[in-house]
Amino acid sequence: MPKNRSGGGLTATQQAAKFLGVSVLSGVVLAGIAMPAAGALGLAAKGTVQGFDEIPANMKRPPLSQRTQILDADGGLIATVYSRDRTVVPLEKISPYMQKAIVAIEDSRFYEHGAIDLKGVLRAVNRNAQEGGVAQGASTLTQQYVKNVFVEAAGDDRDKFAQATQQTLGRKIQELKYAIQVEKELGKKKILENYLNITFFGQQAYGIEAASQRYFSKRAEDLTLGEAAMLAGLVQSPSRYDPVNDVQEATERRNVVLQRMAAVGDISQAEADRAKAEPIGLRITRPKNGCITARDGAGFFCDYVREVFLSDPVFGKSREERAKVWNRGGLTIRTTLDPQAQKSTQDSLKDHVYQDDKVAAAVTMVQPGTGKILAMGQSKPYGFGKNETQINYSVNRSMGGSNFGFPTGSTFKPFVAAAAIEQGKPPSQVYPSPYKMPYPDSVQSCSGKPWRNVGGDMVENENESEVGPYALREAMEKSVNTYFVQMLGEIGMCPVVEMTDKLGVVMGDDEKLPEKPSALTLGSQGMSPLTMAAAYATFANRGTFCTPTAIESIKTSEGRSLRVPRSTCERAMTERTADTINTLLRGVVDSGTGQEAGLQSRDSAGKTGTTDSRRNAWFVGYTPNLSGAVWVGSPTQQVKMESITIGGRYHDKVFGGKVPGPIWKDAMSGALEGHPGPDFTRVTIPEAQKPQPPNPGGDDKPGGGTGGDRPFPGFSFPTDVLSGGAQTGGGGNGNGNGGNGNGNGPGGRDR
Repeated sequence: MPKNRSGGGLTATQQAAKFLGVSVLSGVVLAGIAMPAAGALGLAAKGTVQGFDEIPANMKRPPLSQRTQILDADGGLIATVYSRDRTVVPLEKISPYMQKAIVAIEDSRFYEHGAIDLKGVLRAVNRNAQEGGVAQGASTLTQQYVKNVFVEAAGDDRDKFAQATQQTLGRKIQELKYAIQVEKELGKKKILENYLNITFFGQQAYGIEAASQRYFSKRAEDLTLGEAAMLAGLVQSPSRYDPVNDVQEATERRNVVLQRMAAVGDISQAEADRAKAEPIGLRITRPKNGCITARDGAGFFCDYVREVFLSDPVFGKSREERAKVWNRGGLTIRTTLDPQAQKSTQDSLKDHVYQDDKVAAAVTMVQPGTGKILAMGQSKPYGFGKNETQINYSVNRSMGGSNFGFPTGSTFKPFVAAAAIEQGKPPSQVYPSPYKMPYPDSVQSCSGKPWRNVGGDMVENENESEVGPYALREAMEKSVNTYFVQMLGEIGMCPVVEMTDKLGVVMGDDEKLPEKPSALTLGSQGMSPLTMAAAYATFANRGTFCTPTAIESIKTSEGRSLRVPRSTCERAMTERTADTINTLLRGVVDSGTGQEAGLQSRDSAGKTGTTDSRRNAWFVGYTPNLSGAVWVGSPTQQVKMESITIGGRYHDKVFGGKVPGPIWKDAMSGALEGHPGPDFTRVTIPEAQKPQPPNPGGDDKPGGGTGGDRPFPGFSFPTDVLSGGAQTGGGGNGNGNGGNGNGNGPGGRDR
């Protein structure tokens, strides 16, 4: 009996006959060579594979996935991102040595045969018969290219990848038919160019340009003979011949390629010998992929750009469709990031808050009038290590931010003032503003159903010495909580809701603000620095709000421009109202709670904010040409910033003007250096006539007389409130991760 051999027990002769049958079917019939007997062989394949004529005539060649470059506004590289590191280059940008090396080792008769190399098939048949198995293949470069196209089209889909690489007769015949088509349509030079750009060279490098940069830190057009031979040798088995892990194996494989080049006459034997004597000479460039590699702390902005791309319908109908475009890459994305502003932001953060501090800080800058995001940074770097994070504290949860944002404290008060002025309240408006008082019994809402203070919730100022009456200017400068609660009680909540809607103000989870007095006066709800910076930019822009934008332009690898989302600008308030707010907030940095943030060389305005228990501290400020928001606090909302060291400086108590203010000042100063310093359009705010508080101690009732005799009709205060006493009681505060604002407690102790 004959001995069994590998290959299902067939003898060498039977194996040769079987392989020859398939090869003739594939290489003769499918190649369209006129042989009368081929028809019968073609029919033999029926029932085993799909009929040759039924295979679609046109092979879809998807664009090659490439690296995407994210650039700043000046064209500087922020980061390179890719699913496959590839840069497509034309054949003339590939070293002639590389072109010859890959042909010599993979398909030396490439320029002599068609899609199928019959001599190669017969040679493989003979070799495999001698070895008793599959020792040698007969795929041409064109066939290899077709297979790589299928692999590329599969992307990260495991099932499609398995189909693209399965070793079946049907798959082989399909590849052969497409190879015929490709040879006919593209020609040899284009096939070689496409092959060198699509094939995998190991070490995450796809295509010859990426491989050349990875192993030798040079362009593909500059490869030497030895370098080209080494890279050509990788294609057969990138892991086995990887020079990074096994120099000896890679060297031996390189020498095989050099000898083959000499054998086919591409180089002389002397050239081959000289190249063999050279060391591999690696100059490795490590892969730099993703936002984690961004410079000047721009990793979070880089990630925000990605989120914008994946979420905006302008880039595709569904998120899945947009993800495919992003993963395919090959894009050049010019962003709005200003390198000067970004560097200044990171420098200021490093000076004032350390990476290993108990609290973190985030800064975002927006350009008034355009909505362009010019800077975005935070004290804890982008990463996976200790004291690093991938959560972008500057943006909403839907864009990679914290769950709810962070309570803003009294930085919310300018929105109340703007709404009141739009309703006709004069900037000289005076309210009693006691140290402590209950929220109004009833406050009108947008729904028509008033909010009622059924729990007797109280609000108080930061210091017991803060006792009115106050006018708006002084109340804003001192950030008097009770003043703004009284203002809200008089105008109702709906004007504030309408104003914040126009300013794009939503909570960090993208939900609208609840109609509660604490949320609409004292900032008890969580928001993001980007939301606040964009809203305050409206004041700087004299009342016109522009939606934030991060992308200036996008071009494909072919140079085609993609449509990008644009900022939309709409009037949110009159110029007069905005100018009035600017005048009021200028007083905050001149003589109020934000003095440590004031810029000496140019007009500036802003507002401080500190939430209850000092879990969050803010400063949001602006000049006529730049708006910036700074948040400092614990991302988990677990740290009370009292008796705490931040950035190497001890603080008994942290206020909005104490830590965030100086961060803002330094960041803005550097960002604006060398830029014009325009002035605000100011308004004259007349001095208000402040009535004296009622004299407690009348005949029958405190304050003397009835409620109708009070100088502030509509409000009724207990005796100890009017006299500046200290009545107990209180509501909840805004805490938790971003805080949802429980109850109607202070939510905004301020300095």
